[in-house]
Amino acid sequence: MKFIIETDRLLLREFILDDAEKFYQLNLNPKVIKYTGNAAFKSIEEAKSFLENYKDYKANGYGRWAVINKESNEFIGWCGLKYGELENETDIGFRFFEEEWNKGYANESAAACLKYGFEALKLKRIIGRAMKENTASIKVLEKIGLIYETDCVFENKEALIYKIEK
Repeated sequence: MKFIIETDRLLLREFILDDAEKFYQLNLNPKVIKYTGNAAFKSIEEAKSFLENYKDYKANGYGRWAVINKESNEFIGWCGLKYGELENETDIGFRFFEEEWNKGYANESAAACLKYGFEALKLKRIIGRAMKENTASIKVLEKIGLIYETDCVFENKEALIYKIEK
């Protein structure tokens, strides 16, 4: 199995089909997907189908990655970069099981993804989007060095765009 990024506590790797059950469970929690605009998967099979059809790695050379806790070897969420063709931008995103919140995993994995994006992928700019009400994600974006750029509308809700450039 190929790991893309390693931090002190985490390993980030491409999604695999074996992640389908955890991926499904992650999105079942309404608190986890509250500010994402995503609906929960209807079944493990739907999550598996999503993973089977996830083309970002081949299309762009990067994407969202599974986050694995080194100590437990458990899938605890995902973090990574996503190229948006419509916006011609790469954004950083993260999502973790609620029981993993407030442990610094979002900060740790997102900071490592930024470093990878700038150093390995030679990206010049990375953005982060967050609903205005999502203060936890906004704190992560600010903590890893992104700065407020503008307000926007995302999924018919008020949102913010943060940026970092190298």
